[in-house]
Amino acid sequence: MTPPTMTPPRILLLPGWLGSGDDHWQRRWAALYGDTVVEQADWDLPRRGDWVARLEDVILAQAEPVALVGHSLGCHLIDAWAGSSRHADRVACALLVAPPDLHGSTLPAALHPWRRPLAQPPLPFPATVAASADDPYCRWNAAKRLAERWGASCVDLGACGHVNADSGLGDWPHGRSLLNDLIRLGGHAAVPLSH
Repeated sequence: MTPPTMTPPRILLLPGWLGSGDDHWQRRWAALYGDTVVEQADWDLPRRGDWVARLEDVILAQAEPVALVGHSLGCHLIDAWAGSSRHADRVACALLVAPPDLHGSTLPAALHPWRRPLAQPPLPFPATVAASADDPYCRWNAAKRLAERWGASCVDLGACGHVNADSGLGDWPHGRSLLNDLIRLGGHAAVPLSH
């Protein structure tokens, strides 16, 4: 008997505060693979409730399961959404890249409303935190604590700064490989590694 064909999840890319510019790997993935960037109405003043509602709308509009790929504040968006939505079963997995330490002393004032109690339930789907050893917004130990809180595995990316356009990652194939590993873990078909 032939096993049923698995439908690959729709990849939703969640930029962080101020969005992701054209040279950011998230925008490059959207152009290369047809992934969907979840656009927010206001990138400069990130209201948590508005961002969570927007993500909910986009997830509910998809016919297939989704894989979430958050960068920076986008990681905390995934956490906030998962803690409030009744539709977490629609998410196959999440890749959380360079989450900032919301309790760090250098957090910009615009992000203070995103702070939440540290004792929160883990994410209800497979997840991986991909963190840099020299991220100015999150020390490695803080990234490991976030991964532990989220029930996620944690991958050390080495010295990649904030894993953004300034990091010079180009299309970031290593990140795509991490995403594919997660999707396989969730029991779904893999997405393309190259165009």
